[in-house]
Amino acid sequence: MTAKDPAAPAALKSHLEFLARLRGASAPTPARLEDVKRWQAQRLAATYADLASDKRYARATSFFLDQLYGPKDFSGRDAEMLHIYPAMVRILPASAVETAALAIEVDALSEDLDRRLATVLAPGPIDWDSYAHAYRGSATLAEREHQVALIDAVGRRLDRLVRTPLVTATLKMMRTPARVAGLSGLQHFLEEGFASFGHMRGAGGFLEVIVERETALARRLFSSERPSS
Repeated sequence: MTAKDPAAPAALKSHLEFLARLRGASAPTPARLEDVKRWQAQRLAATYADLASDKRYARATSFFLDQLYGPKDFSGRDAEMLHIYPAMVRILPASAVETAALAIEVDALSEDLDRRLATVLAPGPIDWDSYAHAYRGSATLAEREHQVALIDAVGRRLDRLVRTPLVTATLKMMRTPARVAGLSGLQHFLEEGFASFGHMRGAGGFLEVIVERETALARRLFSSERPSS
């Protein structure tokens, strides 16, 4: 079963190409980008420490913090996905391609926002005051709320996909071709995402917590109110 609607494959390719331009070897990297990503990773770990300690949500929390939004260099994964894009579109069901397009859109938007924030961040150690000033100066509240909405949409689509036997079976079938093609890193990323959401047996509560906390934080930062955590 292949994707019949050209919109999702086209969107997936567009977002992957945008990421390649942002993270490519020739792309300029803001001097403080690594500092921003590290600080945000620490903030997220503190914000979701309760979910990380919950047996039901621990694996999904780890996947979000380590694989989707961490201080790692994901340029290799981006290149792998762009390389395997034709096969993904040909082999995966339409619902999986649509979910992948949304996931990469989240990644691309987050990377763009991080780079913009790092560019305007004041010199010196990052604290809530300096971060909030750069946060407001580099994006709009609408962009930040859109980022949260996309995360929620991806999570809910992924939650539905893990209950679809065809998609799970197709992912397993890709293990050997992925290894032969040198795409083991991408395969691990995809399988871990499926496994972590499958382990929750329903991601509604998990996603509601993320949306509530991240939306509240964005609004506090734009209101100049110092966050409590």
